[in-house]
Amino acid sequence: MARFRLGLVGAGRMGQTHMRAISGSDRVEVVAIAETSEAIRSTLKLPAGVKLHSEVEGMLKAGGIDGALVAVPSAYHVNMVARLAVAGLSVLCEKPCGITAREARVASEIAAKEKVLLQVAYWRRFVPQLKRLKDRIAQGEFGDLYLVSCYQWDETPPPASFRATSGGAFVDMGVHEFDQMRWLTGQEISNLRVATAATAYAEKVEVDPDAAQALCDLSGGACGLVSLGRRFPLGDACWAQVFGTKGFEDCRFFWPPESEKVFLDALRLQAEGFADAVCGRPSEGATAADAIAALIAAEQASAAIAKGRTR
Repeated sequence: MARFRLGLVGAGRMGQTHMRAISGSDRVEVVAIAETSEAIRSTLKLPAGVKLHSEVEGMLKAGGIDGALVAVPSAYHVNMVARLAVAGLSVLCEKPCGITAREARVASEIAAKEKVLLQVAYWRRFVPQLKRLKDRIAQGEFGDLYLVSCYQWDETPPPASFRATSGGAFVDMGVHEFDQMRWLTGQEISNLRVATAATAYAEKVEVDPDAAQALCDLSGGACGLVSLGRRFPLGDACWAQVFGTKGFEDCRFFWPPESEKVFLDALRLQAEGFADAVCGRPSEGATAADAIAALIAAEQASAAIAKGRTR
C-alpha cells in the first residue's frame, strides 16, 4: 500500500521533531516542506526526494501531497489552516490551533466549510500507557473519581522572549493537560481556581510564572488539578494521577530518561492516525472542538492570573 504523503509547513524545532518521528513510519512520509526562514532552510538535512519550498504556495502548486502538517508558531495557525483548507487539504495542526478559543473556532469553521478534516496535535491521546489508563477509568476500575491530576514540568524554562509572547504557561503548556483531563475522564471542566509560585529559576517573567496550579470542578463530580512547572531538575516530565473510591494510579507516562522515545512514538502514531482519518477510518485524534475546550480552560486560568486571583 502506498504511504500517505504529508506536506510539512514549518520546519523549526517542532517541525523537525515531527520529521524525526515520522521517519520511522512505514505508513506516512513527509514528501514536501514549506519553510519561510532561509536560515532554517539552509540547515535542513533532508532525505532524498523531499521537496523544499520557501512558501506554502509553492508547495501547494507542486502538488503530490495527501494532507498537511502545520508546525508554524501558534500565532500563525489559523491563517495557515485557512490557506491549506481552501486548497482542499486536510490538516493536522500543532496544538493549540491558535492562541485563543476564538481563533480555534475560526479554524474549525473554515475546515468545515471546505469539507476537510482538521485534527489538532494533542499527542497524549496516542500514548499507550495513557490509553490504558483511560480504558481503566471508563471500565470503573477506580470506582467513582475523587481527583484527577495532570502534571507537566519542564527541565528548564524557554527564553524569556518566548514566554512573554506565548500566551503564558496555561496556553503554551496547560492546554495539553486540560485536553488530557477531558479525554481521560469524559468530563467537562468548570470553576477554575489558580495559584502561582513567586519562585523563579532564572529571569522572572511576570506574565508567565515558573509554577502555576489550576484546580477545577469536573462535570461528573470529581475535582481536577493541572500542575505546570518551568523548572524540573530531573528533566522534562509529564504524569497523571487518578484517585477513586476503589483505587489509585500514578501514571508516569513521560519520565526521564525515556521521555524522548515516548514522545517520538506518539507523534508517529498520531501522524498515522491522521492519515487513517483522512482515508475515512475512525479518528482517535483531537478535534477542533477539543482544541476549543482546552483553550477556553486555558484562557480562564490565564485570566485568573491576570486579575490577581492567586495566592
